[in-house]
Amino acid sequence: MDLGLKDRVYVVTGATRGLGNASARELVADGARVVVTGREEQSAAEAAAALGPNAVGVAVDNADPAAPERLIATARERFGRFDGILVSVGGPPPGFVADTTDEQWQSAFESVFLGAVRMARAAAAELGEGGVIGFVLSGSVHEPIPGLTISNGLRPGLAGFAKSLADELGPRGIRVVGVLPGRIDTDRVRELDALSADPEATRQAAESRIPMRRYGTPQEFGRAAAFLLSPAASYVSGVMLPVDGGFRHGF
Repeated sequence: MDLGLKDRVYVVTGATRGLGNASARELVADGARVVVTGREEQSAAEAAAALGPNAVGVAVDNADPAAPERLIATARERFGRFDGILVSVGGPPPGFVADTTDEQWQSAFESVFLGAVRMARAAAAELGEGGVIGFVLSGSVHEPIPGLTISNGLRPGLAGFAKSLADELGPRGIRVVGVLPGRIDTDRVRELDALSADPEATRQAAESRIPMRRYGTPQEFGRAAAFLLSPAASYVSGVMLPVDGGFRHGF
């Protein structure tokens, strides 16, 4: 199926590694052009170079209030248009309620929540009919994940914001979607597994609870994200799509 991505232009934040990078890779593979971001100039440039001539890297922090305007301007200057954004950001530090400090909450709120809100507002002001705003969230939107207290607090609120935004932008023909990764085999998930006394046993136990009995690959997540951002999903909006091998049992 042709996803209709050829020559469309997307901003993908947090795309130097992990799920953001996998999503950018699948967008480019289907003909899109992307502006990818990372916090450091070298990593952003290297990620763009690996994606080829249809990618450009920009060093920004999602928490920077000036970042959205800069990224959208880069998309228009380098590629002549702007069709959508996928807001991805590295997960906040793990920890239980008693372990997390006010400073950690504040830092995570600025980057994970408020930074995403700013990106979405800026994109909404610039997009026309057929535009799309996507968020990489987490399965914690539906059910808290032990040991990820800050994420459990912020991701559901961001999903609620995305739902509200979908209602507001729908009459303008702009879609809003969320992608909820389960256990995807990224550096972040391996790092979380490594916090246990026996990482291999932790992974095996997690896989045993997934109906497909394995972690997903970044490519599998990226393909789902690319579809949701594409014109092929033109009547899909306001949804939070789990990409989790069937882990979530609710509707």
